Amino acid sequence: MYNEIVMDHFQNPRNIGEMTEPSGVGEVGNMKCGDIMKIFIKVEDGVIEDINFLTFGCGAAIASSSVLTEMVKGKTLEEALAITNKQVADELGGLPEAKMHCSNLAADALHKAIEDYRQKQTA
Repeated sequence: MYNEIVMDHFQNPRNIGEMTEPSGVGEVGNMKCGDIMKIFIKVEDGVIEDINFLTFGCGAAIASSSVLTEMVKGKTLEEALAITNKQVADELGGLPEAKMHCSNLAADALHKAIEDYRQKQTA
C-alpha cells in the first residue's frame, strides 16, 4: 500500500518530539480518521531554524509530518507558507488516495505554527 519513501519516514521519523520554547506551535486534527498533528517551529531572523512534530495517527500521517520537517528546515517563513499539501504528498512519492488527507494535515499544521509565531510577534 505504501512506497519505500513513506515506509522509511514512518519507520524512521525525522525531527520527532516536543520542542522546548518553540517560536510557534500549530495543531490540527481530522475527526473522521482520528489523526492529530502538532508542529513546533523555532524561527531566527525569519528563517525556520528548527522544526519538530508530534503525530498521533496512521503511517501516512507520521510520514507526512516527518517529510515536512525535512522540506521546511532552513526555509524562510514565506517559502514555508508556500508549501502545499500536494508538495508534501509528492515529496513522499505519492500516497494512496484514501490517505491524501494526511498530507493535508501536515501543511495545515505548519501554516498554523507560522500564524502562531506571527501573532506572538505582534502581541
